[in-house]
Amino acid sequence: MHKFISFNRQIISANDAKLSAISSASLYGKGVFTTLAVNGGKPFLWEKHWRRLCENAKKLNIKLIDEEMCKAEIYKLIEANKVINGKMRITFFDESASKIWQFQTENKTSILIVTADLREVSNINLTVSPFRINSTSPLVNLKSCNYLEQTLALEDAQNRGFNEAVRLNERGEITSATMANIFWLKDEKLFTPSLKTGCLQGTTREFILENYECFEVENGLESLENADEIFLTSAVIGIQRANFGKLKTVKDDKVFRFLQSLFPH
Repeated sequence: MHKFISFNRQIISANDAKLSAISSASLYGKGVFTTLAVNGGKPFLWEKHWRRLCENAKKLNIKLIDEEMCKAEIYKLIEANKVINGKMRITFFDESASKIWQFQTENKTSILIVTADLREVSNINLTVSPFRINSTSPLVNLKSCNYLEQTLALEDAQNRGFNEAVRLNERGEITSATMANIFWLKDEKLFTPSLKTGCLQGTTREFILENYECFEVENGLESLENADEIFLTSAVIGIQRANFGKLKTVKDDKVFRFLQSLFPH
């Protein structure tokens, strides 16, 4: 992480940020966030990230600051940390009181923005996570601060010697990786899990769907086992090939090269 952060519209060091220990954010992980790429000193696909933040915040009854105010803070932090190409996380914490543990509160929302360098991602090896996604969960399709389940799934995969893991839902349908959306190629046709599976409505996923014909499906693990190629996508990694089982990535593929060309380098 870079030296400076933005917390409640002030540029400070990370050690100086204070979040109430008895807020709904601390007690229950009530908050929303997005992670985006910074390219050429500008947030990439900003409109998509802001729209999703607003949609998610509305579902969780979290108040956001004005978009232009948020963008002003973004550029102040980019300048303070001298970020040309990197990554950024924007988090809105609900600091209001809960109905379970009541206390005095100003009923406000805190905003935290942090930046960091991008890390090189390559040779992604996938396994299958033993932890299923509940497609009926009230948190499904939400990028909330309650992210422990995804973190535990990733740690489990890494402890078994893999970089990432495919997560299935309660019906055995492919949903995503732990920290990325998933696509696969079969007979030159591109597929990705539909939102009905419980997968996250990723901004990069949406961007690809807007620029390339893709079939949204509810398929089982056999689709990955029989795929010609598998791709993982997120705001931070863009699009990357992945190995799964006996499948090894190919060296030259026109679909992958086209999709990769959509993203800044």
